[in-house]
Amino acid sequence: MTTTPLVMRGAPGSPYTRKMRALLRYRHIPYRLIISGSREDRDLPQAKVALLPTFFLPKTEGDEAGEKVGVVDSTPLIRRFEREFEGRSVVPPDPAMAFLDALLEDYGDEWLTKAMFHYRWAFEPDVAKAGAVLPRWSRVNAPEDRVAGFTKMITERQIGRLWVVGSNETTGPVIEESYRRFLRLFSAHLTDHPFLMGARPGASDFGVYGQLTQLALFDPTPAAVTLDESPRVVAWVEVAEDLSGLEPQDGDWISRDAVPESLLGLLGEVGRVYAPFLLANAEALDKGAERVETTIDGRPWVQQPFPYQGKCLAALREAHAALGANDRAAVDAFLSGTGCEILF
Repeated sequence: MTTTPLVMRGAPGSPYTRKMRALLRYRHIPYRLIISGSREDRDLPQAKVALLPTFFLPKTEGDEAGEKVGVVDSTPLIRRFEREFEGRSVVPPDPAMAFLDALLEDYGDEWLTKAMFHYRWAFEPDVAKAGAVLPRWSRVNAPEDRVAGFTKMITERQIGRLWVVGSNETTGPVIEESYRRFLRLFSAHLTDHPFLMGARPGASDFGVYGQLTQLALFDPTPAAVTLDESPRVVAWVEVAEDLSGLEPQDGDWISRDAVPESLLGLLGEVGRVYAPFLLANAEALDKGAERVETTIDGRPWVQQPFPYQGKCLAALREAHAALGANDRAAVDAFLSGTGCEILF
């Protein structure tokens, strides 16, 4: 059984740390955040895959069930916490709406992160700020000569990962134009609904929020873009940081009978850019290709295949297949014409 306070290793510059911290605040789940690389982090175990955030939770199966281990991956963690902690759910009770929520969460986690990574490590002012600030979060009192070494290491490592994430001279314009469209679409949605899923947040809200903490608030180039396109979105990000005072009601979810055009518009952006990437990435993985080469939004796209995003597509297809016939028909009707239907 998972006990509180939950312990997680994370960092302010990690959008997934921010995603999970905001979710725990909203759900009133007590937690302790250990800054990665800090003194308090020294004796914590490592997860099999070193990602942020890492939660230290009891094993749920095997001979050593109950022993605490490092657990990563925000989406399955959210579902685990839904099972283990009651109240203030972030999963809509309607299976069809829960599926749309999951699809938008995946878009936030896996497509908007391309914009976050692109802006941070492809523009000189952003590289300079990230390189200067990121290593200091866990070492605020470290000597300058020591921090300089960490700055060089972090900067070179992250810039080297741009090809993996999908940011390069070919894809840059697609990423930037998609981000601006998303801001306009999200801003339009927020004029009538304070969250993606209605008057209370779904998991998708926290997925989008995590990336926007960096895009709208930290990195200078996308922060200027965000403010230019939508001051409303900037305000939303700052509000969504701590929703502990929000009192959600059962009727606050968007009903399947009243899905707004603004939500369908956001799904249209998912279908315009993320869906064709997922299919091309899956094809490249199936063929063992070294490059993903396709066309997205009428422009060429090329990057290294991304195995985890292949798993994302498989998970979405499994969730779609698991829907009851009526719920799946409702989902398919919502997705028709958005471009997302090609995934299923």
